[in-house]
Amino acid sequence: MNTFEAISARRSIRAFRDDPLSDEAIRRILMAAVHAPSGKNRQPWRLITVQGPKRTEMIDVLRKAIEAFKARGEDTGSAEWTAKIMERAPLTVFVFNAHGIDPWLEHSVDQTFQELVDIQSIGAAVQNMLLAATDLGVGSLWIADVLYAITELKEWLGETGQLVAAVSFGVSDEQPDARPRKPLDELVRAA
Repeated sequence: MNTFEAISARRSIRAFRDDPLSDEAIRRILMAAVHAPSGKNRQPWRLITVQGPKRTEMIDVLRKAIEAFKARGEDTGSAEWTAKIMERAPLTVFVFNAHGIDPWLEHSVDQTFQELVDIQSIGAAVQNMLLAATDLGVGSLWIADVLYAITELKEWLGETGQLVAAVSFGVSDEQPDARPRKPLDELVRAA
């Protein structure tokens, strides 16, 4: 599969089979992240893998945080559905910005600029993982709903960096069609 084929074939998978992933597939997916471009070569990503029996603990932490959020009368969007998806995935990778500051804390202008660069680098690392997974025949889902449990998950994972996202991986139990895309001429213009 070439790069363009992987880009076209990649889908957000929300149904996984119970099949475990091989250690080699996991290593190759994680190595793809490490090879992402990085502003000033800071390589700000920190990746924490959760699999096996730890998945149950992860889901318990996530669900309790979502319930607390809801108890405050706040909307949790699709977070409960996402927790069900994550529960079925054999592997979830939490993606942290090692240099990042939690969004509710005060940032200097310099910190804000550096964080934007780091987040772009982390986005590239996540995209590399998604494309590597596609190339290996592994399904994936890039998840932002973990941010509803940002403090609880950081504590449970023992990480002090900024939680940016999670990605769940596994053998796909669905074959979704491509989502519609806006035409190129709507999105691009010459200066």
